[in-house]
Amino acid sequence: MNYYVSDFHLFHKNVTKEGKGFDNRPFENLEQMHACIKEKWNSKINNGDTVYILGDIAMRGTQEDLIAFVSTLKGRKVLVRGNHDDVKDLRYKQLFDEICDYKEIKDTLNGESVKLVLSHYPILMWKDQHAGTIHLYGHLHNSKEEFYFQKCLKEMNSDVFFDRRAGNKMLKAYNVGCMMPYMDYVPRTLSEIVEGFEKYENNLQ
Repeated sequence: MNYYVSDFHLFHKNVTKEGKGFDNRPFENLEQMHACIKEKWNSKINNGDTVYILGDIAMRGTQEDLIAFVSTLKGRKVLVRGNHDDVKDLRYKQLFDEICDYKEIKDTLNGESVKLVLSHYPILMWKDQHAGTIHLYGHLHNSKEEFYFQKCLKEMNSDVFFDRRAGNKMLKAYNVGCMMPYMDYVPRTLSEIVEGFEKYENNLQ
């Protein structure tokens, strides 16, 4: 089974209430956040699963602390590198089955094979977007930038761009940042992401 998530920002105090709390995460401190992430991850992921981490798995902390933490997380881990990922340490690199900056894969949604474009940064014009390829990204967190990125996609799904979409396929891109309400600090399957995003969008309307 494939799972996706991004932007854990392990060892980054400022995403907790102990720091600046800029991400509005519900954690008092790093210890509480780390314990929550580890428990949720390992209760869901098996060693036969593959987790695609779309960047910024960590922000601060000594390399030893980070290595010790990530080594306890189950499954095959593929890191699609973000702006805060430091992978110079060979011991750390060996915890991942693959490290890359961009990746294209296939997964299953509603019983059908779909193509995915994976990157840390959101891409407004991604490969085969008009032919049904889905884009998963991180980086934006739950921010104003995320709002305007999704707003732009909605405009591109309007009738103005009808002749650009093969078979009237809608452009679909999903933020898999762990802080998004439909992610809830745990890796999710593609189906869970799509269903969760749709419910989240409906609640905003």
